[in-house]
Amino acid sequence: MRFVMDAGFRFSVLLVSVLVALSGCVSLVEKAGRVLDGSARSEKTVAAYRADGFELRVVSVRESRDGQWEDAIFIFPERFPAVRIRAGAPDENGVFLLVSLDYLGGNEHGWNEFSLDLFGSGILAMDDGTGSARFVVSADFEAAGISGGRIRRYDTRITGSEALALLNGRHERILALVEWMNAFDGSGPGMEIDGFSEHWAPILFPERTKSRNRPNDWRMAGDTFARAEGLRWNLGYTERVFPELLWSVRNSGTMLRDWEEALEWLFLMHEWQSLVELLSRETVLVKSR
Repeated sequence: MRFVMDAGFRFSVLLVSVLVALSGCVSLVEKAGRVLDGSARSEKTVAAYRADGFELRVVSVRESRDGQWEDAIFIFPERFPAVRIRAGAPDENGVFLLVSLDYLGGNEHGWNEFSLDLFGSGILAMDDGTGSARFVVSADFEAAGISGGRIRRYDTRITGSEALALLNGRHERILALVEWMNAFDGSGPGMEIDGFSEHWAPILFPERTKSRNRPNDWRMAGDTFARAEGLRWNLGYTERVFPELLWSVRNSGTMLRDWEEALEWLFLMHEWQSLVELLSRETVLVKSR
């Protein structure tokens, strides 16, 4: 799956709500999701603007590598509370370059964090007279690979090249699954995450779904089963419903782990076009502070 964007544009979103499990209790870490490394203390909000569906902040950021302060734009889509989009400061014509999409999403066993480089451009034109601003992002932008990240599983923290390989592998699996979802039953963008989960869980994992909610063809004569991740997977159902690319992913339980550990990530990729449409329509922002 590719997202294409025009001339010299880099884009950054930080997905920001994190659930961390401690002694069986799940607690919500700061909405900005950046307490883990203290980086929130290196930012100062200069101005904030609101629109229907997202908040935009003009922020002064101190980069740890040189200690210098520089201006940046952060965009927080309300529908994706784990997401923050980062862009560079606008030039004299209001043109800015997007930087990366950074994800920090939690589950009861830990969290996944990554930066996904994106390329494209947009416009943020301030109106000093009214305190409002005009905002739009080019609809055709490109998502490159994951350039960095960290993983926490129980008491283990995975960083560096090992984390990067695991995160890119999961990203590729998620993109392949989303591509199949979009072709399977036509249920394209527009769902909320609860509806998304309710719709897809019985299709993806009928083995752990109540019998009345399972697909009609989930079990047929001659089906064989294989055990993985504590479940007996119906290999016949896998081959009837999924493309060959996803057979081993489902039968090994890897698809289930992706679902349990990265549902927000999967939802974001499924609803990507909704995010594109939100950002690419010209919007008048109202200053909130």
